[in-house]
Amino acid sequence: MNKGYMGKILFIDLTKGKIEEEEVPDKIYDQYLSGSGLGAHILYTRIPEGADPLGPDNILGFVSGILTGTGCHFSGRWMVIGKSPLTGAWGEANCGGNFSPAIKRCGYDGIFFTGISPKPVFLYIHKEKIELRDASQIWGMDSVEAEKLLIAEAEGNPRVACIGPAGEKLSFISGVCNDRGRIAARGGLGAVMGSKRLKALVLDGSKKITSSNKETIKSLNDICNKYVKKKVPFVNGPMSRYIGTLTRILPTAMAMDGMLLKAMLMKWGTVSMNRMSPEMGDSPIKNWKGSNKDFGPKESKSVDPDIFKKREIKKYHCYACPMGCGGTCVTKDKFKETHKPEYETVIALGGLCMNEDVDSIFYLNEILNRAGMDTISAGATVAFAIECYENGILKNEDTDGLDLTWGNSKSIVELLDKMIKREGIGDILADGVRVAAQKIGKDSERYAIHAGGQELPMHDGRNDPGFALHYSVEPSPGRHTFGSGMYYELYRLWTTVKGLPKTKILYHKNTRYIADEKMAIKGAACSKYTTVVNGAGLCLFGVMIGSDRVPTFDWLNAATGWNKTSEEYMDIGKKIQSLKQSFNIKHGIDPMLNKPNDRSIGDPPLKEGANKNRTLNLETMMRNYWKHLGWDPNTGKPDSKIFTDLEIK
Repeated sequence: MNKGYMGKILFIDLTKGKIEEEEVPDKIYDQYLSGSGLGAHILYTRIPEGADPLGPDNILGFVSGILTGTGCHFSGRWMVIGKSPLTGAWGEANCGGNFSPAIKRCGYDGIFFTGISPKPVFLYIHKEKIELRDASQIWGMDSVEAEKLLIAEAEGNPRVACIGPAGEKLSFISGVCNDRGRIAARGGLGAVMGSKRLKALVLDGSKKITSSNKETIKSLNDICNKYVKKKVPFVNGPMSRYIGTLTRILPTAMAMDGMLLKAMLMKWGTVSMNRMSPEMGDSPIKNWKGSNKDFGPKESKSVDPDIFKKREIKKYHCYACPMGCGGTCVTKDKFKETHKPEYETVIALGGLCMNEDVDSIFYLNEILNRAGMDTISAGATVAFAIECYENGILKNEDTDGLDLTWGNSKSIVELLDKMIKREGIGDILADGVRVAAQKIGKDSERYAIHAGGQELPMHDGRNDPGFALHYSVEPSPGRHTFGSGMYYELYRLWTTVKGLPKTKILYHKNTRYIADEKMAIKGAACSKYTTVVNGAGLCLFGVMIGSDRVPTFDWLNAATGWNKTSEEYMDIGKKIQSLKQSFNIKHGIDPMLNKPNDRSIGDPPLKEGANKNRTLNLETMMRNYWKHLGWDPNTGKPDSKIFTDLEIK
């Protein structure tokens, strides 16, 4: 029967060099979907309690989604999963490009690695051939160089995922790259790959990916296309700043519509937010102690979206994406070009460090992508180091002579180069702010902005409390890609899921900050839906157009032959979320300790700027969220009946 998923996984013991296929029963997909849901089932049941994230017992998985390869739009995402060395918790990083269908064309929904290879290796799959090959010649190469060589020497037309030097050197803020430096960045899973001495996966399978009802998928795509192709006019880059200003000064807010976001992404990509977000208080500035007063119109002009648009020489689409927010930009450095930097990258290396040198941001984007180092965590760690230097905790003799002052782009570039190479002060900083603060001491922890060990993204919870909530309660903490108040507005889940509260088009801003049951319902709905999206292999930006316009639930039924309601899919999301949280409890994580640094939630509150005098009642928000998911509101632990519901022993 055609059903979307492949029904098999590949398991590789790198210590023994043993390669085995495993069949996966249909009921597992029925309970967990594929993607990170299937991965959660594998990792929960097979990683022993207390396993060292960089040891042989940790399992590193590469998973695709149920919808990938079935013809559904936006279905090109893949995920790398494992126990995170950065947080000690559930680790999950998501990436686009063209690697996701390559996993399924090899005949698998996931490829999992355990053990540690005695020497550097890479996995090579070409049609029916599966083998581990010597990677000694490419160990030490950056991600772009390694991918280029592996493709040149392979048969056919493979897709490659690999680590760069940061992963090889076991940086806790390293990720896994594909498509010439696109990176599944968060959680330090590149270090897990490096610890296993696994340089790359080179995949070129020829298996057919099927679906239950192709005609229904095609019809659903046609409906989706009408919204994707619909033209929505938008202002230019400089004018976008005024929208941010207006959003800041008005007492009311307008619910964000996915059609507007789509227009922004198609025109500029995520850099469309570069000027709006600092003005409205969405962007953390100066290591979270600053505001739009510090990085105002004069400063944000340096990263105006139109600058990136003018430098864009080629647009590109991820696999199965009709929108195409990606692009290649020309640079003024030795690399000549780079992937268009994302908003997160621009603010992390820009406003967070008070850096107005856009050329340095283009350059750093490329060297970090090649190194396989997360730009969010890298920028946050630099900002932490600058503030330590500002307060005399780090001195010139500690920084190898670098003048770590705000906005000093030359020193920022040199510091990040040291972090990639693990040289001098860079070795102390290469594992992120929590580890760095532990090594430096001297009360530096107060400047280390993180949740559960993971540096916070470039969305300020003092502006949208939903971000702060999800930074704290997600099993993979410190992540912006699971939910927020804005995400709930964009998802429009009240149009497809019964019983969810509808967001008014206009509402008073103060209502955002009420830590009540309604906020918990919205937060839980975001988590459940995003978990389903990740099990399907869908793109977050695609589904943000709205659940009534991008038919996630109907696509899943058409691909699998199931007949589940949207409410049943949301319940699957809840169960997967609970299983990931149970993984954390199994490995000794106290959920309440994932609450981020007090500064990031307004304790004490800022005295000026867009988020002036705002302090979040975060503990109440967390407890309400846990209660709504059926978890213990005091501990964040899922109810023990989860094991009965999911048939887990």
